[in-house]
Amino acid sequence: CPTAADLRPANGTRVCAQLYSDNSPYYDQCCAGDVLVVLPGSDVPYMPRGWSARVSSLVVGTKCELTVWSRKAKGGKSRRFGA
Repeated sequence: CPTAADLRPANGTRVCAQLYSDNSPYYDQCCAGDVLVVLPGSDVPYMPRGWSARVSSLVVGTKCELTVWSRKAKGGKSRRFGA
């Protein structure tokens, strides 16, 4: 997986988090598959089409916090992740 400080694409745009669809019991293969990029200031009450119950790994960038909910429209239990 990339480190929190690595979440910066080639064009220099800041990325707050990356969510991955594939997981593995081997650490070096955890962050694989499709990638969902979360930009700073994003407020997404619904997962994009095809991502519901699919995220298996995530990395949160420095100075960012990612809050996720167990139900749609920010319902149910929530959990916060930081770098």
